[in-house]
Order: sequence, then C-alpha cells, then structure tokens
Amino acid sequence: MAPDGQGLKAGLIGTGHRGTGAALNFISAGRDLEVTALADLFQERIDECRARFRQYELEIPEENCFTGFDAYQKLLETDVDVVILATPPFFRPEHFSAAIKAKKHVFMEKPVAVDPVGIRSVLSTGQKATAFGLCIVTGTQRRHQRDYIETFKRVANGAIGQITGAKAFWNQEHVWFRLREEGWSDMEYMIRNWNNFTWLSGDHILDTHVHNIDVVNWFTGKLPLSAIGYGGRHRRITGDQFDFFSVDFDYGNGMSSHSMCRQIDNCANGVGELIVGTKGYTNCRNRIHSLDGSVKWEYEYPKDENGEPMTTLRISEYIQEHIDLVTAIRSGQHVNETEQTANSTLTAIMGREAAYTGKKITYDEIFISDMKLGPEVMQLGPVDINFEVPVPGTPVRL
Repeated sequence: MAPDGQGLKAGLIGTGHRGTGAALNFISAGRDLEVTALADLFQERIDECRARFRQYELEIPEENCFTGFDAYQKLLETDVDVVILATPPFFRPEHFSAAIKAKKHVFMEKPVAVDPVGIRSVLSTGQKATAFGLCIVTGTQRRHQRDYIETFKRVANGAIGQITGAKAFWNQEHVWFRLREEGWSDMEYMIRNWNNFTWLSGDHILDTHVHNIDVVNWFTGKLPLSAIGYGGRHRRITGDQFDFFSVDFDYGNGMSSHSMCRQIDNCANGVGELIVGTKGYTNCRNRIHSLDGSVKWEYEYPKDENGEPMTTLRISEYIQEHIDLVTAIRSGQHVNETEQTANSTLTAIMGREAAYTGKKITYDEIFISDMKLGPEVMQLGPVDINFEVPVPGTPVRL
C-alpha cells in the first residue's frame, strides 16, 4: 500500500466501467483516499457509478456530479487533488490539458490520444506538468507489475544478450457494441458505441494492443523507425474499424517486431509479448529461456496460506499503478509517464495507418502529421461526416 500522508481527493472524468474501476482502484491504494466528484456526458452513467460506490458504503454528493460536454470543467473547479481521466480516448488531450492547467495530479488511461495532433498536445501538456511539479501516471499496467519489472531488469542487464527481434499480440473475441436506438442523435450513438469508432477509440490496435506495443518499446528501449502492415474487416456490424491488424515495426539495425491483434469470435486467442536476443528469449512477464528452450530464470510469485505458489501477484497491477501515483505525490518524488505512453500510442497510430493505407509509414512523418480525427464541434445532434471503413491502397491519409 502507499505510505500514509496527506489525504487526497480524486475526481473521476468518465464514469463507465473502466472509469469506475479505476476510481475504486485509487481508493484501494492506501489510507485517506477518496473520490469526491464525478463527470460524464450522460446522467445514467453518473447514477450507475454512484450506485456501485454505495456497495462499498461510499457516497458521492449529488452537488459534485456533473453532466454534459463541459462536465470536466465543472469537476476541475472542485477541491480535488487528483483527476482520473477515463473517457473515450478522443477526449484525453483536451481533458489532460485542462487538468494540468488546474494544477491537478493525473491518472489517465491509455491510449492518450487517437491522432498525431492529439499526441503533440499531450506531450506539450506533459512538459507543463513537470514544470508544475505534478505527478502523472498512465494506465500501462505492465510497467507497474512486479513480475514484468523484474523480468525487464534482467533483460536490461543482458540476460538474453543483444535483442534481435520481438513479437506482440492481443487476439480476442469481439468485445461490446451497441446498435442505434430510437431517439439517439448521430453524436449520442457514436459516443455510446465509442469502442467501434476510430475517431473515439483509435481502433483496437490502440485501445487494447497498445499495451503489448508499449512493452516492446520498453524492453528494447527504442521506438520503431517505420511500419508496414495490413488488416481488414469481415465481422464487425457497427462502426468503421478493422477486425484485425498485422504490422511489422522496423526498429533499425535488422531488428523488427511483428505486432498482431484481432477481435473476431471463435478464433484462437492469446495476449502477450516475446523478446528474442542473442543469448535467449523471454515472455517479458515472468520467464527467461536459453536459446535451447531451457528455463534460465522464473519469477517467484508469493505463496498462498497453504504455502503453494500463487500464479498472480498479491496486489493487482490495476491497484499498483495507483499505489505508485499516491506514493509519488506523498513522497515528493516526481513521476511523469506522459512521454513514454504518448510514444507508444503514436507507435500504434503509425501501425494503424500503415494497415489502413497499405503504405509504409515512418515515425517521423506520423509525428508531424496534421491528421486530426473527429468532428470539429462537440454537441449532441447530427454529425456531418461519413465514417467510412479504410481501404488499403488508397491515398495516404496523412
């Protein structure tokens, strides 16, 4: 648990399933931690979040609950110390900027943007956070998992030799979607079905697979120079996203990472990473092998009450990241994870655009791109944009 210290109040912006979970993770990170304000576009989301908190005998005052596109601004005017950003990723750059301007510490979920314009905004805001002495932790849980951290330390110390290649994968069944209901405007429908629209989620190569991409960047200590990939759509019935991606990231000097993700029902699934070196390989999480396949090292998990090894950590990584945030705030040891997560998000954007277009996309050109997704005006009502499924081989969108 985080060390005792000043009491901290958090405000939650985005009260859906992940946001509510993140808020509960925050108050589980130590003593004298509370959530005192909520903001969401929709009132029923606020109501559902408050009801879930009541199950833990926690009451959030109605006067501290705000709705609408400007709800985040009203929340930032309250006396919260920490802001949890958990809306659809499209809104992250704007909300992050406002939170830092209001001098709040921030926990923000990944991905941190959906386009290069948003990434540059987030990077700029992250620099301001450092200047203000504010702490920023992002939702890349693997960087807070003790098994991943211990494995990383050994790889960094040469346990597998020089890294020569990698692969990252997140293959699963299709997650949730919503069909349009009577009375919903264009904007309301897309936001309620945000996980299936690229301008809101970044596509699932950002929304989920960015975790694995981030691990490869972390373990190699590099960012890829370019990406070539492909993908397609066969099974989705809403939105404008792909069902699958297969991308080759070129890290230079002959080192590349094969990155794949898929969301299609009734297929072989798996989530993880693999880093290969001149002296061995690792799954990045808890095991290092020699080149002949024998195990060189394995993470030792804690034992249960019967003395048997557990297969998971005693403290969830979802809570650990909040422990690390609270510890940093209370100890005065500044932490700012903005840049590393922005870089991994941009890596995923580069892979997405390589697959969408069928073209080779370089990191330099995606970084300076003026691509900005989504409507210019954010209001409930009709949206005058056609959100068409990308077709590889057509002009580059950059």
